[in-house]
Amino acid sequence: MVIPKVMKAVVKTAPGPGMLYKEVPVPSIGPSDVLIKVRAVSICGTDLHIFRWDEWAANRLHPPLTIGHEFCGHIVAKGSEVHHVNIGDYVSAESHVVCGNCLYCRTGRGHLCPNTKIIGVDRDGAWAEYIALPAINTWPNPPDTPPEIASLKENFGNAVHTAFAIDLSAKKVLVTGCGPVGVMAIAVAKAVGARTIIATDISDYRLALAKKMGADVIINAKQNDTVNRIMAATAGDGVDAWLEMSGAPSAIRQGFTVLEPGGEMAMLGLTSRPIELDVDNSIIFKGATIHGIVGRLLWQTWYQMSGLISSGAVNLMPLVTHRFPLSRFDEALETMASGHSGKIVMFPEAYWDESNS
Repeated sequence: MVIPKVMKAVVKTAPGPGMLYKEVPVPSIGPSDVLIKVRAVSICGTDLHIFRWDEWAANRLHPPLTIGHEFCGHIVAKGSEVHHVNIGDYVSAESHVVCGNCLYCRTGRGHLCPNTKIIGVDRDGAWAEYIALPAINTWPNPPDTPPEIASLKENFGNAVHTAFAIDLSAKKVLVTGCGPVGVMAIAVAKAVGARTIIATDISDYRLALAKKMGADVIINAKQNDTVNRIMAATAGDGVDAWLEMSGAPSAIRQGFTVLEPGGEMAMLGLTSRPIELDVDNSIIFKGATIHGIVGRLLWQTWYQMSGLISSGAVNLMPLVTHRFPLSRFDEALETMASGHSGKIVMFPEAYWDESNS
């Protein structure tokens, strides 16, 4: 195919709120890179932080920058040193570009690489018609994978990494925070045989999605006595596994209250500030085990999530609640900010008609 010299992309042009949908050069590739024609992208909370230009974004980003890190597409060009993928391959991608040379990369812990560059945050991203990426970061998709699902794989990997940090089979599992990753973690817990799944959030909309994806008990933490309801749902014992996806101080304190002695907690949710916690009674005297979760295990998590999807053990399609053309990114972000959505998928103009046909 003939690759154009310019493309449309969503760009953070300067510090401050907002973004622009504008024409930029198609990125060039190096000898170990591929050029991917983007078929679909999905929205992450990080993208909303960048759009709003909050304190985290202001301290991290250096505009101008094309944003977006969850996507799928087809390889249309590759560098001279790329031999394991081919032009035409339909791929998703790992958004963390690691150095491959540090202590962590060389000891099988690349997800902890201190030199990580995240696409759409530290380097140009995927809310565009084309993206350049190291070939090693691509992940092949079966040709019949719906683009909505293929674009979710990176984000789904966060849920899989969190859920697989603990043996959830036959366990009473608490999931605090029912945003898209929390809801995906519920689906994973159900797939691996959790005994009971209890989900908490302050949004009835998100709790309804949690129920649809496999939660047995849903609790609106804003309207109910959360601790007592969890204890009642577990015959007074509490939970022996807890997936913390909210970052909310109240949810974290409640979770430690209902965690059984000897229980395990995997924590993905980010707090916006330091929080107070009774470490003695919440962790030490309980003999609790805490797993901090960052990114995805490279590449173990990708094999795990692909197996869950291809086997049919997890169906992510009910989580996709809205679709937009990429040019209406601002409307898509507003929809996400409303709290009345699951995952939102956007399509470059070349694929928009196809996606709605």
